[in-house]
Amino acid sequence: MKKSIWVIGIYSQKAETFETLSCTGLVFTRGNLAARWLEEIGWKNFSPLLLPQDQPSAAEYMEEKLDEAKAALESKGSLVYVTQAMPLGADAFAAQLCKTFPEAEFHWNNGQDLAANVQTQKIFNGSNGAITILDGLKMAGKYHIPFDPSQAALLYYPDAAVEFGRLSKLLADVYPHGHEVSLLFERADAQLTWNTSTIEELALIHTPVAVLLVPPRAEDASLVSFEDLIAHLRAPEGCPWDKKQTHDSLRSYLLEETYEALDALDQKDMEGLKEELGDILLQITLNAQIATEAHEFNMAEVLEGINRKLVFRHPHVFGEASVDGVSGVLQNWEKLKEKERAAKGQDAEKGLLDGIPQSFPALAQAQAIQDRAARVGFDWNEIEPVIAKVFEEFDEVKTAPNEEERAKELGDLLFAVVNLVRWYKVDAEAALRGTNLKFRRRFSHIEQRSRETGKPLQEMTLDEMDAFWNEAKKLGM
Repeated sequence: MKKSIWVIGIYSQKAETFETLSCTGLVFTRGNLAARWLEEIGWKNFSPLLLPQDQPSAAEYMEEKLDEAKAALESKGSLVYVTQAMPLGADAFAAQLCKTFPEAEFHWNNGQDLAANVQTQKIFNGSNGAITILDGLKMAGKYHIPFDPSQAALLYYPDAAVEFGRLSKLLADVYPHGHEVSLLFERADAQLTWNTSTIEELALIHTPVAVLLVPPRAEDASLVSFEDLIAHLRAPEGCPWDKKQTHDSLRSYLLEETYEALDALDQKDMEGLKEELGDILLQITLNAQIATEAHEFNMAEVLEGINRKLVFRHPHVFGEASVDGVSGVLQNWEKLKEKERAAKGQDAEKGLLDGIPQSFPALAQAQAIQDRAARVGFDWNEIEPVIAKVFEEFDEVKTAPNEEERAKELGDLLFAVVNLVRWYKVDAEAALRGTNLKFRRRFSHIEQRSRETGKPLQEMTLDEMDAFWNEAKKLGM
């Protein structure tokens, strides 16, 4: 039997719509506007979709309705779905019908676009002609907005149960305070009206909303526009310095920018961290552009790879796996990495520690080595033996027979101390950076006092310098 599905927008041509409805077996509607329009044209036999905003419940409910659609198609050969979303394919249920019944013959009757007005067109043109249109249901269960903030976003909400409090928080995480949005309300008299609100005020809205229009941020608040900027710098008419760079020439800059970000973190300088993260992103994007030009890989592949890796390595979040706390997550992580290596045909003899870069700073490398070994159970069960090992290695330093052996024992002592630091759940590299920074502040105070007293450091006694050191401690340096 030939199967036909009509997806009809509200306020489509009345006579044609009524003829289609008369020849079908099942009519679905979504939203009050769709139901009211059918009643206005004299059609009362329809099944309203009431998709909940809760993601798991919505998926389960949609499956039930798709089963009904399947039964109707098998018995009657046709069904109609009436929606207020435009374009029609943006509607979540219409998209699911296409996916579930690819063999069916689809008919699309566009109706009236609720957002086709002067206000929308003004914002649309102001965003360089770029706009994202989404079914509001796509926002359910999200922890970040699923669209580019440098483009205008048009969200359809045919369902009444919208969590605008959650939506307000999602938007506030990305847009500046006071960012205005436009809402198309359905009034009690069935008339539609546009109002303006801020993203913060969205949390206070409890009236049914048909459409939410979010104007864009600045165009440069986009990864895509940033990629275009970097490509322009590398283009024939671009910057001589940027065009000259290679993967190898950028190595030192990537390392330098990473350490500058760590400095900002150590100093709790969030403005500085924001800037340094931008500099790191510059290095990443430059490398991706160089790779694109050489047909090695591109940024899309970088993003695909890390997205898929994270989903694969978190089956306890995105799948059915169960893990026991953080230690269980880490142990499962290593098992999944082994599966990845096997799937890629990598050397089965490759060890657990082989993935730790030898270019790591020695302190960070030691802690990474110990972490990896601990994930597979190569670790003490309690901290007392860890502390005892530090004293044991210290004694071996004191009793070393010569300088060569003492150097080896000092390495063992450092390794044991790093393990103790790890047991206390402290990052060894960060802890030592903090101590280095503290020493620099206090020594700088000694230098300042030297200048104030007119006595050079070289002429000061250790006791005099120690007094200024203690002075710095009292000042909280």
